[in-house]
Amino acid sequence: MNIVNKLDFTGQHIYVGLDVHKKSWNVSIHSAHLEHKTYSQPPDPQVLGNYLRRNFPGAQYHCVYEAGFCGFWIYDRLKEQGLDCLVVNPADVPTNDKERVTKSDRVDCRKLARCLRDGQLHGIYIPSRIKIEDRNLLRIHQNLVKKQTRCKNQIKSFLHFYGKAIPDDVVCSHWSRRYIQELENIPMEGPTGIISLQTLLAELIHLRGLISKITREIIALSRTEDYRESVKCLKSIPGISTLGAMTLLTELVDIERFACFNRLASYVGFIPDVHGSGEKERQTGLTNRRNPTLRVLLIEAAWVAVRKDPAMMMAFNRLCIRMKKTRAIVPIAKKLLRRVRFVLKNRTAYQLAVV
Repeated sequence: MNIVNKLDFTGQHIYVGLDVHKKSWNVSIHSAHLEHKTYSQPPDPQVLGNYLRRNFPGAQYHCVYEAGFCGFWIYDRLKEQGLDCLVVNPADVPTNDKERVTKSDRVDCRKLARCLRDGQLHGIYIPSRIKIEDRNLLRIHQNLVKKQTRCKNQIKSFLHFYGKAIPDDVVCSHWSRRYIQELENIPMEGPTGIISLQTLLAELIHLRGLISKITREIIALSRTEDYRESVKCLKSIPGISTLGAMTLLTELVDIERFACFNRLASYVGFIPDVHGSGEKERQTGLTNRRNPTLRVLLIEAAWVAVRKDPAMMMAFNRLCIRMKKTRAIVPIAKKLLRRVRFVLKNRTAYQLAVV
């Protein structure tokens, strides 16, 4: 009689490093003491889950991959498969010189699995799927606004190239309907010039329509139960509009995930980069590690706040005595961030200082 011993990895941990791509994944599987296998597989979490359960039944599975173009659907699918998953910032993965020089997909997945096993990795915050979709709506709006600005600049360059001028009383109308109608009526020497101008104007009109549509959707979203009270509190801060409040809420998602203000300031990018060696240490300006959307938003809002909030104006005037205005606005933006944190944590409106 043959006795077959069944595999049982109960109580043991299996670590999986994933280097994910559109058409294939490179997978490196490690146990607590050795590397089991490094191979390539189709980009399907279920294939990975089946392999792990077949070869390591009863084990605890830990996976990791770098944040990138693929988003977080892999994270969600691996969780559904019963696999613990971590998504890391690629810049935070410890890398030695050999791995940097001989970089390949197999090297990367091995490095991830090894660092996961050694406890050297810290995952980034993963919002819920609905929060990610809300955030992407705001980001699409920002991208469309940038495209609209680029389109306007193209039209201006086109007109300057041919020496076409717009009447002064129309130029100051900030791209109103009248301004666009004047552009449509500008005479060109030939039919191709007219077609070129009309094409640029058609693109601008299309972008304006898309921006108006998405703006209405964002305003409607701001009035839902998930956002209504928080938007009301944020709008009480001078410089924060409805779009600004929704951008803050969708980018931060949950203010409680920042244990202190310094961590929030670090996430936004309001801390300096420091280079030190021995007794010498110098600061090199604001860090490049940032949330670019929030940092730009808060600096732009700070310019409004210094005009509408007496306390901000007083602080700004003091800073301008010893530095340029463009530098003085950064500490003001950081003060504005403190106020954002205060109203979100306390669920209360901001009160302007009174004499």
